[in-house]
Amino acid sequence: MKTANSVAVITGAASGIGEAVAVALAAMGAKVVLADRDEAKLQTVKEKILAAGQQADFMTCDVTDETSVRALMQFAVTSFGSINIVLACAGIIRDAFLITPDKETGKVKKFMTTQQWQQVMDVNLTGVFLTLREAAIQMTDHHWPGVLIPISSINKSGELGQLNYASAKAAIALWPKILAGEFHARGITNIRVAAIAPGYVETPMLLSIQPDILNRIIADIPLGRLVKTEEIVNTVRFIIENEAVHGTTLEVSGGIIGKGLAK
Repeated sequence: MKTANSVAVITGAASGIGEAVAVALAAMGAKVVLADRDEAKLQTVKEKILAAGQQADFMTCDVTDETSVRALMQFAVTSFGSINIVLACAGIIRDAFLITPDKETGKVKKFMTTQQWQQVMDVNLTGVFLTLREAAIQMTDHHWPGVLIPISSINKSGELGQLNYASAKAAIALWPKILAGEFHARGITNIRVAAIAPGYVETPMLLSIQPDILNRIIADIPLGRLVKTEEIVNTVRFIIENEAVHGTTLEVSGGIIGKGLAK
């Protein structure tokens, strides 16, 4: 499978990993459909791609709403004629410990709220489910060759203060093996599934955190630095163009494991 002339649908494309991959795939000749909730940022990313003489369009999308996700996939088909590559990059964090007692009284003074739990599950789990499902329906019905690439995280191994986020990412890491088996059982041979589990990536959001926290993170990375966005891009391209990559989750972390950095 070639990246050039493929149609890529990317959720969470307004910033971070999603934006970086969208810009890079467009530079490789893919026709890119950008999706996110932030219309202004989507427009900015689209203009960047168009200014480089490449092809892109965007649609605002709420990945937690199946009607919105279904409309996104139809938009991609209408705009560029097919769907070949799907990256489910949309995600949020709502960090909190399950419970936190007061130091003086010993009684619980705060806890992870149901809203904090559910918001992360809605976007990071249900949103990915809907994205992959609606794309797979289109790809199967039209027999388009392609690959589904959900984004897990190295924090699937566990991270203090991220019971919600880590739970969702651990689930995503299991999906490629399950879906590859399901597709095989149903005779679906045109769709592959491979997830990426990034470590701490050099995105503007991460670089904006307090220097002491950032230094603590880097100190725990055997590579000695953050993962670069181009290293994630290279992994995406490897998955797309190597058809033997199927039913697996690739860690791109610089060697780090979840160590409970949240305090």
